[in-house]
Amino acid sequence: MRDLWVPGATGPHDDFIGRVHRQIARFAHERNLDKAVVEVELRDGTRFRLDSISPEPGYGFVTLVPHPQVDDDEIPSALIVQVASIDRIELFPAGDEPEARFGFSLPEPKSPP
Repeated sequence: MRDLWVPGATGPHDDFIGRVHRQIARFAHERNLDKAVVEVELRDGTRFRLDSISPEPGYGFVTLVPHPQVDDDEIPSALIVQVASIDRIELFPAGDEPEARFGFSLPEPKSPP
């Protein structure tokens, strides 16, 4: 009988995504921005402007939620991808173009217990 294969790497995905969120918040704060624009490029070259990123479901995977584009039905509502498939994450301030009005939605800070 074969062993069960679970794809992706195990690791502290909550910590990784938490660090990404802190870096995005730091970037926005240092530039006096309400929100930063976040784009992710996958290893296959596809790019998505993100609304959010989540450490779920784990086991080497994270969930990316792209901004919906009015004129592009091919953009998925959400993608679950291997962490290793992320080639780069770019941060930049919003410009004047219509699609730049979107920004990344950071999670609400957790209140202390």
